[in-house]
Amino acid sequence: MEKTWRWFGKNDPITLSMLRQIGVEGVVSALHHIPNGKVWSIDEISDYKTYIENSGLHWSVVESLPVSEAIKYGGAERDTLIDNYIESLRNLGRVGIKTVCYNFMPVIDWIRTDLNHRLSDGTVTLYFDKIRFAYFDIYILERKQARSDYSAEELQKVDALAKVITQTEKDSLIDTIIVKTQGFINGNIKDGEQNPIALFKSLLALYDGFDKEKLRANLKYFLEKIMPVCEEYGINMCIHPDDPPSQMLGLPRIVTDSDDIEWILNAVDNPCNGLTFCAGSLSAGIQNDVCVLAEKFAKRTRFVHLRSTDVHSNGDFLEASHLEGRGKLIDLVRIFEEQIPTVPMRVDHGKLMLDDAGKGYNPGYSFHGRMFALAQMDGVIATVRHGLNKIT
Repeated sequence: MEKTWRWFGKNDPITLSMLRQIGVEGVVSALHHIPNGKVWSIDEISDYKTYIENSGLHWSVVESLPVSEAIKYGGAERDTLIDNYIESLRNLGRVGIKTVCYNFMPVIDWIRTDLNHRLSDGTVTLYFDKIRFAYFDIYILERKQARSDYSAEELQKVDALAKVITQTEKDSLIDTIIVKTQGFINGNIKDGEQNPIALFKSLLALYDGFDKEKLRANLKYFLEKIMPVCEEYGINMCIHPDDPPSQMLGLPRIVTDSDDIEWILNAVDNPCNGLTFCAGSLSAGIQNDVCVLAEKFAKRTRFVHLRSTDVHSNGDFLEASHLEGRGKLIDLVRIFEEQIPTVPMRVDHGKLMLDDAGKGYNPGYSFHGRMFALAQMDGVIATVRHGLNKIT
């Protein structure tokens, strides 16, 4: 497996020279300054690629080339946006960048309710509290029919929370769920937005009456349109699972389990239509056994995210140590090293530790926490390779 690292560009406080020193081989990045839906020009791509290569690394994976909302819900501008997407893919292919990670989650990307959950050892991790999320859904968004998505026991807890939650806690939920975790990923809502709730509600409204089948149909339409340019340049598109892998806010989610993944790969049965195997996202779904999924879909996996979760019986989950939890990363490394040993891999969502706090890192993307996780995975990979007689 190729050891890669998600890097957020020239303004990232983690520099490429730092990555060279800790054993990173490839860079996972994107042209973050270009607005969603606009074409990535050859000049922009080439300049960025050269900048990375001048550090002694290479641009291994694009994460991501964002899919605009209108493509997902099938808006009037969909075909124009797809044409722009195709042109960006063509330009990436022309300069030799062949792996593109993307997602098809409506409106909201990954969801957490606490970005600073302190553990007993003093490190800080990311946490999803189902009751606090339900409070956000019911009392802050005031979404119609929201209460029907939760059990009677959960609603009782939500109503109890509503009586004691502070304004500071409410503001933190809003900032965490729809600003801090989204702005640097999908660009829908950026830090500094004056009225994020109103904007978020307007985005949700675009999917009124939407169901899983409609979203699936729009994904298939998108994939069928882009496959010719992918085939021409050998570009591997690899869809990221939903995070968490379950319905949220009344929005359909279509990459949650084995059946969903199988549907996507079969709907457009082309080697260029592949999977980003995110062990963290998949392990957050109690319905998923990540090792079974890895064995089943390894041959269509084009990119791997190694992280793990602990899932509680009440629906809460948190980012776990990379050697623990439901992610079963040691077993996954063995499967992928046996079946797809050259696949790019990045460790994901490291804890905040040592002096990571206050450095301006994006949530989940610390330096020391990810460096620690990379060292753990590096040891696992070396051990597995030794067992497979790939090294002596």
